[in-house]
Amino acid sequence: MTELVSQKNINEYEAFLERHPEGHFAQSTLWAKQKPAWTWQGIICRGEDGTIKGTIAFLIRKMPIVRKKMMYACRGPVCDLHDHETFHELMEAAKALARQEKAYVIKIDPDVPSSDTEFTQMLEKEGFKTRDTGKNFEAIQPKYVFRLYLNGRSEEEVMASFHQKWRYNIRLAVKKGVEIKLCGKEMVPEFSRIMVETGVRDNFATRPASYFEAMLDNLGDKCRLYMAFHEGQPIAGTLAILYGDKVWYLYGASSNEHRNLMPNYLLQWSMIQWAIENHCRVYDFRGVSGDISEDNPHYGLYRFKKGFGGDFTEFVGEYDHVIKKLSYFIAEKGALAYKSLAAKIYMIKNRGKKKEEN
Repeated sequence: MTELVSQKNINEYEAFLERHPEGHFAQSTLWAKQKPAWTWQGIICRGEDGTIKGTIAFLIRKMPIVRKKMMYACRGPVCDLHDHETFHELMEAAKALARQEKAYVIKIDPDVPSSDTEFTQMLEKEGFKTRDTGKNFEAIQPKYVFRLYLNGRSEEEVMASFHQKWRYNIRLAVKKGVEIKLCGKEMVPEFSRIMVETGVRDNFATRPASYFEAMLDNLGDKCRLYMAFHEGQPIAGTLAILYGDKVWYLYGASSNEHRNLMPNYLLQWSMIQWAIENHCRVYDFRGVSGDISEDNPHYGLYRFKKGFGGDFTEFVGEYDHVIKKLSYFIAEKGALAYKSLAAKIYMIKNRGKKKEEN
């Protein structure tokens, strides 16, 4: 038995999501507030006793090129991943919603390891096909991540699992006078400035300051802005989200100066401590490249996260249930071209700004 999330059952939905081991902040109504350009719809599946046994939430938006809607379930569904009956009921309800919304595709990227072949077989049985997004960062959400499983360990036990050099760098940052402070929206402009500096240095596009301000508003005490200071000057920062039994490292930025003070190591440790304090099961470092060869330009990011003792994890990736083939083909090709062009414009614009500042 399925139903849509409404004001009548929304609190029950959120409570289920937050306590379920597969729960994810991106399936929450809190995250929906962060995406005002999208319509949010949640689906609940109940058992015979009336309790919730599974959910899936979609962000829905009319895509500009085809003028038809995409339905995107970011890190859904939330259920027993091997409960075929519940999964089938959720997918049938999703397809019904897609017909109602006149969507051209249902897109999901579950928080499920690629080794779970039973789950991928369930997806394929429901008419979903995998979408190859490469081994770097072409997907909407990272397909490859690093995860640190805390499993009730103390700070001392977790610290002991780090690479020796990583422990040294954390202590060096403290010794050199780096201070980590929890900050509010007053520090977002500085965080955003450092984020742009990082993006230009590492060749990726970044969000505007207003996006980070909205995140602090929309997620409340589930979101934290950590800033690293040296002699009163902000030199690095991170944004993290706590939801259910997990903490996610979402965004990080570091200035070109003072990197020798190792602020990024101390920032990571501060976020991991937050996860330990809240008895979280997982600290998620988020994305790394799937190509972990040392000659990959992204290898440094992989090496940095690996040093904290986590596990390299490959998710099943994006799966699409295509409803209107022509619209899907046009939208996919157009999205790739738009993303490439937007990134080039962003880099040219911000490199120009940096030259003017210098």
